[in-house]
Amino acid sequence: MMKNTPDDWKTTLYERLAEDDEGRVCKDISDEACRETPGNFLATLIANTASSVADRLASAKTTLPWLLLQVGAPSWIISLLVPIRESGSMLPQMLIGAWVRGQAVRKWIWVGGGAVQGLALLLMVWCAFALEGLRAGLAVVALLVMFSLARGACSVAYKDVLGKTIPKTRRGRLSGWISAIAGLAAFAAGLLLSMTGGSEAAGSYAILLAAGAGLWLLAIISYARIREFPGATDGGANGFAEAFARLSLLRDDKAFRQFVIARALAMGSGLVAPFYIALAQDDLGSAASLLGIFIAVEGLAGLLSSPVWGRWADRSSRQVFAVACALASVTSLAVAAWAILADSAAASQWFYPLAFFILGVSHAGVRLGRKTYLVDMAGGNKRTDYVAVSNTVIGLLLLVSGVLGALAALVSVPLVIALLGAAGLLGAGLSWRWQEVSG
Repeated sequence: MMKNTPDDWKTTLYERLAEDDEGRVCKDISDEACRETPGNFLATLIANTASSVADRLASAKTTLPWLLLQVGAPSWIISLLVPIRESGSMLPQMLIGAWVRGQAVRKWIWVGGGAVQGLALLLMVWCAFALEGLRAGLAVVALLVMFSLARGACSVAYKDVLGKTIPKTRRGRLSGWISAIAGLAAFAAGLLLSMTGGSEAAGSYAILLAAGAGLWLLAIISYARIREFPGATDGGANGFAEAFARLSLLRDDKAFRQFVIARALAMGSGLVAPFYIALAQDDLGSAASLLGIFIAVEGLAGLLSSPVWGRWADRSSRQVFAVACALASVTSLAVAAWAILADSAAASQWFYPLAFFILGVSHAGVRLGRKTYLVDMAGGNKRTDYVAVSNTVIGLLLLVSGVLGALAALVSVPLVIALLGAAGLLGAGLSWRWQEVSG
């Protein structure tokens, strides 16, 4: 009788999770990478699930603002958290991408970036207990800048390593499982918060940050186990001029330009969430238990929808992006109308959580669709250039949108939601015209 090899369980689990019934037909990766697919799939799954859960526990939209409120930081600092968190990881990516292109093996960039993010969370824990008021706020913002820059390096490296190690028709499934498991963890954390009510908020949120740091340790250990074979290093870092020369992709590459424009119009699926919560707080109050409900609802949305989006993305990531973007936009327009026309607090108790759930479902599809599409539309260093240029452009637009959104919110929060919803509908229409790249 033949004994099972140590990797048999990895192969079996991979085949079940990836639904690989094609005899491991590898598309767009080398034969040697194909042989390592089961182990790499599972290592990537563990690493990115752990990092995704860490992101939800240390969210700049939820955990960090509530923590800073508890330590007495001024409100203007709290308003900086989301723009810094999102744009700080994107703006430097052309320079980071130029450096990444010079590395034959790029997983270590992700590992190093993950270690920096875990360290930043641990230092935030120290700030929560050792500092108060303005000093605490400024320290957390500085650490968030460090966190975001490290995340930018991870973002560029991750998509490139994914493209080198996972077959083309299995990347969406992998992303779907990552989002689903992270959603389950967020659902559990939200339920716990809603039940405890956050009576010891500062200490509770500091514990969440510490747990996030521990998850980053698990993530980097798992990611280091990926078997990545050396790749092309042409076009490596040659300074600022070489990096910014990559912007010519927006002029010369029509398909990439269409992708960036539609992605920019779809930013509302991510930006609009705090405005939903602001409306809900106005109608229902600002108790920590309410925050827990929204965290749980968002986690449940990712848990239920991500595997479906993932399987669909492997057939057509273009369709996933377009449909999810349209769903998010229609939801936002409905929320804006509700805020203007409805006057029943009792009805709002179910309407806003339901709307937040639908937004979570649609945003998961938008993210998964665009990530899968970007990885599938190019290979080698061109993929790295696509990631770096698109993220840098979106990072700049996020800063501009954040400032404009803050100004518009002084006039009317429903107006901001409606504008983001209308832009998303345009993005959905444009993305439907993208060239098909999946399969």
